[in-house]
This record gives sequence, C-alpha cells and structure tokens, in this order.
Amino acid sequence: MSDFTARLAALHVHPVKSCAGIAVQEAFVEETGLDLDRAWMVVDRDGEFLSQRELPAMARIVPALKGGEVVLRAPGMLALHLSVDRVEQPLRVRVWDDELPAYDMGPLAAQWMSDCLGRPGLRLARFDTEQRRLSSRRWTGDVEALNAFSDGYPVLVAGQASLDDLNTRLAARGAAPVDMRRFRANLVLEGLDPWAEDNVRELRIATPEGPVVLRLVKPCVRCSIPNVDPDTGATGHEPGDTLAGFRADARMNGGITFGMNTVIVEGIGRTLRVGQAVEGDYAFD
Repeated sequence: MSDFTARLAALHVHPVKSCAGIAVQEAFVEETGLDLDRAWMVVDRDGEFLSQRELPAMARIVPALKGGEVVLRAPGMLALHLSVDRVEQPLRVRVWDDELPAYDMGPLAAQWMSDCLGRPGLRLARFDTEQRRLSSRRWTGDVEALNAFSDGYPVLVAGQASLDDLNTRLAARGAAPVDMRRFRANLVLEGLDPWAEDNVRELRIATPEGPVVLRLVKPCVRCSIPNVDPDTGATGHEPGDTLAGFRADARMNGGITFGMNTVIVEGIGRTLRVGQAVEGDYAFD
C-alpha cells in the first residue's frame, strides 16, 4: 500500500550544465539520470566548471534537440550545433570536488562560448561515459549513484504545489511569480501537498517496460541561481529572499532548500513520460 499517488506533470533535461533546460514529453533513464542531462559543461582555462553563479548570462543559452544534435542558441549568436556522439580531444575538468577526464568539443564550440559569455578562454566539455562519478554515500546509503556533470545527484524532483505556494508568498510581498525553470528540476510532480516532497522516501513510476523506482535522499540547498531571470539573465533578490523566510532546513544546517536530490534504485533503460502515474511512500510512518 502506497502513502500517496501523484502524476508526473513535467520532465526537463539540461544538456549543458547551468544553461537553459528543455521541457520534454519523454526521457530515457540512464545510469547518470535522464538521457543527455548535464552531458556538457562550460569550463575555464583551468578546466574548472562555470555556472550562472559566475556567469548569469548562461541562462540565455537555450538548447534544442534535433536528431543526433543538441543545438544551442543565444541572443546575437548564430546557432551552435553539437553532435551527440562526436568529441575532439581529451580534457581534464573539475566539477566541485571531483576532478575527472572529459572531452573537449573543439575550438569552434570554445570560441562560441567565449564570445557568447564575454570571457576569453572558455571551453565546452563533454562527459566521458566511461567515468564513474559517484554521489555521496553519506546520503545514498546502499545505492551507488552515478552522475554526469550534475552538482552531485542524478535526478532532481520538485512538487508543482510547492512552486504554487512560493508564488502565493511572492505575490503577498508584491514580487513577480517565478516558474520551475529557476529551480532546474528534472521531474515535476502534481498531486502532492506543498513541500510534501521534503519527506518522501521513494517514488514508483509505472512504465510499459517496468517500474522506475527513485529514492529521495537529500534536500537541494539553493544558491543564487534561482534569483537569475531565465529570460533576461538579470540577477535579483527573489525568490531567494522569500524562500529564506521559511525554507531553512535543519537537515542541511539551515540551508535554504527547494526540491529533493534523488537516486535511481530501479529502471535504467526505461522511459519516463509526462502524465505517468506516480505512487510513493513517506520517510515517516
């Protein structure tokens, strides 16, 4: 018997870490999360990853899936076409505490990123699928969770009701509403109470190939990125100021949280689709 039922209301993949995401109707589940999610990453001359924290204009780089390519577009730039299965040369990169081999997408992609973001020497790295970048076992327990270039967990889950509640609070403060692009969730659930995902232990999503079972393991602590307007790249104070008033999480030493980092227990090789039924259990009886 499940504690609740819900619906998979939206799916998003973010091919280039910290650039805009893509709303998709279906997504193939890989060992590292949804197919093509955080498969590429912008790095500096030293191979250190960059994000909207340093370069908020990354929000205006918008990808699209086209056959065997990811096509990147940005204001004032010609489109950049990235082959899904082609790379140029090895490149050493660093994402948070992990240093690992990756692949360079070549000089054209490097120049495009440097020109677009106004910083010389940028490179575009492709994740090497032979690498085993693991989530912290402190949070995943007995699950060995692989990642591409995500911050540290293969899937991020959020509830639509939580966003709706946040927007109600923003309106009460005279602030404009925000959408889920600010929070970069892979799976958006409909049918839960506001913030109920904080206390979900497991989700089970039925697919024709069999269930996809996900374990919610760690609240997602938020930095400045939700304050970046995804349409303009401008940085403000909301929704961060409003979240700070009621979303300090004791489990994260008072960090401000929205959404739950999630690992895959079962379902690699299966396909998630918008509208699928979701059932699950809470972490408390």
